[in-house]
Amino acid sequence: MEFFNSALGKNITFVRPAYFKISGFIGISNMMYYYVFLFFVYVIAVLGNTIVMAVIILDHNLRTPKYVAVFNLAFVDLLGSSALVPKVLDIFLFNHHYIPYYNCLVMLFFCYTCLSMQSFNLVILCYDRLMAIIYPLHYQMKITHRLMLNLIASAWVFVTVVVLIAVGLITRLSFCRSVVVNSYFCDHGQIYRLACNDNTPSFVISILLPVLILWLPLIFILSSYLYIGYVLAKVVTVQERLKAFKTCTAHLALVAIYFLPILITFTLMVNIHPNVRIINLSLTSIFPPMLNPIIYVLQTQEIKESLHKLFKIRGKSKITVKKSSQY
Repeated sequence: MEFFNSALGKNITFVRPAYFKISGFIGISNMMYYYVFLFFVYVIAVLGNTIVMAVIILDHNLRTPKYVAVFNLAFVDLLGSSALVPKVLDIFLFNHHYIPYYNCLVMLFFCYTCLSMQSFNLVILCYDRLMAIIYPLHYQMKITHRLMLNLIASAWVFVTVVVLIAVGLITRLSFCRSVVVNSYFCDHGQIYRLACNDNTPSFVISILLPVLILWLPLIFILSSYLYIGYVLAKVVTVQERLKAFKTCTAHLALVAIYFLPILITFTLMVNIHPNVRIINLSLTSIFPPMLNPIIYVLQTQEIKESLHKLFKIRGKSKITVKKSSQY
């Protein structure tokens, strides 16, 4: 009963601080250069994801269910990077280490929501590749715009509810000792450990979150690719196998870039040094949004052709304008 009382706040007065202090790196000098590096990575991420979204909007040939998911991935990358990096730069480059209590919770919500949605976007894209290889002749009947939009909307609702529960449980905690968060942003795990009352509900959600947003999606993706490998093994020629598998290489690269660093961080959470955890988490938060559009542009033939076509049309329009101005 005490568990639910602490979670729901029945007959309990909570001590909420006016602010949290984000400590950042401990005992390392000249970290300003690292944050400047994050700024340049952020700029590339914003440009890359904006270009991918613009190309999908402008090219009618890319308005397929698969590219609805790609557009959502680019949107999440852009939103997540913008929710995190500018605030991190403000904290550490301009020494604004104190964040008001509710502002910190808002930052926590957006960062964790976008980080979780990246995982579910990879699941949706994996399902798309699974259907394309298993049912090549019926792919367009099985993967429709309606299905894709339903999958994306369901993922947004699920992730939003789960993260809201985690944030709501934080508001049920009292902070009567330290308000120093040993991280580079308003990190859920570091905040709930500062509480001086029972933090069991937040501890439980901290265990469930990695399972729901990391391990289960990863298990689905790995199982899907094992089945894809089983299906491709039945294909007669090696060329046909490679051709089919080549359509999955971009997605596999995104999966490796996203899951490997973050799983290492969450698996070694207790044993990992705070500075190493900050570097790992910060790179995990900003590198996938930067690399995702680059990988899709380099490894996806449709986007490369679309970019070429759009630049060609723009070049022709400039020539036409110049000729008309001469007359």
